[in-house]
Amino acid sequence: MRRPDVLLDAGPLVAILSRDDASHERCATELAHLRVPLITCWPVVTEVLWLLRGDTAAVRGLFRGFAEGLWALAPIGGEALPWLEAFLERYRKLGAQLADACLVYLAERHGMDTVFSLDYRNFSAYRYGKNKSLKIVPARRQ
Repeated sequence: MRRPDVLLDAGPLVAILSRDDASHERCATELAHLRVPLITCWPVVTEVLWLLRGDTAAVRGLFRGFAEGLWALAPIGGEALPWLEAFLERYRKLGAQLADACLVYLAERHGMDTVFSLDYRNFSAYRYGKNKSLKIVPARRQ
C-alpha cells in the first residue's frame, strides 16, 4: 500500500460535504486531483462535526467518506502531547488550534509535505522539522 501524501484540514472537508459552502466546487474539483485517502485526525473530525451539526446529510457524508476510503484517520497518541504543547505555544499569537497542530505533527512524523486547507494565513506561517513549510492545496486565489 502506498503511503498517503496529503493531509486534510476541516475547511475543505466542510466545503466538500456542504453543497451550500462557497468553496464547494473548488474543493470538490481539487479532491478529484488528489491521491486518496487523504489523512486527517480526530480534532479535525470534531471541528467538522461541530460546523456541520445542522446538516444531517453532510454528517452522513463525512462518515461515508471514511467508509469509501476518501479520507482516513491517523492515530496520535500521548507521545505527541509535548510536541503539540510546544507548537501551540509557538503559534499562540496566530490563534493556532489543536486540529492545525495535529496536522503539522503528522506532517513531521510521517514526512508529509502537503495540506488540503483553506487556511492560507496560518498554514503559510507554520514550520516543522528544520524550518519546513507545507504546500497548501488548492492554490490561493489571487
